[in-house]
Amino acid sequence: MKVVILGKGEMLSNLIEGALAANCQVAGVFRYERTITHPFLLGLKDFFKSSPEVTLIKKYKLNEIKCKSANSKNFKQEILKLNADVILVGTWHEKLKKEIINLPVIASVNVHPSLLPEYRGPNPYLQTILHREKFSGITFHLMDENFDTGAILAQKRIDILPNDTSKELKERTIFQARLMCSDVLNKLQSGLIVPVNQNEKEATYYKNIKPEDMMLDFNRESAEQIHARIRSFHPWLPCYVTYRNKFFIPNPYKLEIIDETQTKKFIQKKQNIGEVININYKSRSITVLCKDGKSLKMSDVKLYGFLNKFFK
Repeated sequence: MKVVILGKGEMLSNLIEGALAANCQVAGVFRYERTITHPFLLGLKDFFKSSPEVTLIKKYKLNEIKCKSANSKNFKQEILKLNADVILVGTWHEKLKKEIINLPVIASVNVHPSLLPEYRGPNPYLQTILHREKFSGITFHLMDENFDTGAILAQKRIDILPNDTSKELKERTIFQARLMCSDVLNKLQSGLIVPVNQNEKEATYYKNIKPEDMMLDFNRESAEQIHARIRSFHPWLPCYVTYRNKFFIPNPYKLEIIDETQTKKFIQKKQNIGEVININYKSRSITVLCKDGKSLKMSDVKLYGFLNKFFK
């Protein structure tokens, strides 16, 4: 079976490995970077700092498709020339047109890192942790003209551990995608898979985060919510806490929720929600009183900007 894979980063490299493990012919690979980066600049980047997916393309001597869009005439001609059975997509920000989706002999399949129809949208890793879910998942589904709405081919639940950041959740999710890929492709080839329509009544969708979401608001959220927000944004974006008119970046791996009883021991006078109730120069920590009466201790914080001292 001939498979053309579209994607980016770790998801792309793991789908390539999964397709090869299924003994499929990877007829073409289309990297998302080609749609947003000038060919000359991308060539320099690949030469000086080769990514895992580029290494795989070279290792297996795969055909790299060089187009500016998955909806372009050139891409359409490539798919027709390759006579692709399946287009497999993982981490792609273009909405594919119907004429492109219908090109492969068998199907166009998207890999989405959530248990659809829940958590549709651009970053389910972040959103599931932000909303303090106990588990997330991975879904292989048929593509249609909308994002993340096609019939489901296969799913797997993935637990979210208490101290997970989006980095750890993404790593485990992508690894499961690689394992599932072989099974899904084999079943598609043999016709032993029955697509199941998504239940729209259960659907949820979350847009991209906004810059203001990076600022921690201890007056608005509980200690657990702030804890989840910091972890969910890592590794893509930092969150910020303000103290003495300076911005500090919390370490997502050095967070501690302190219960109300212990929090009261820090308070020397009447202090308001959102105020710093303790600082420690040795551990570079800031402890802030949260909305729910608990406090959040953030250790190993870094001062945003220049190489300044911890506090001046």
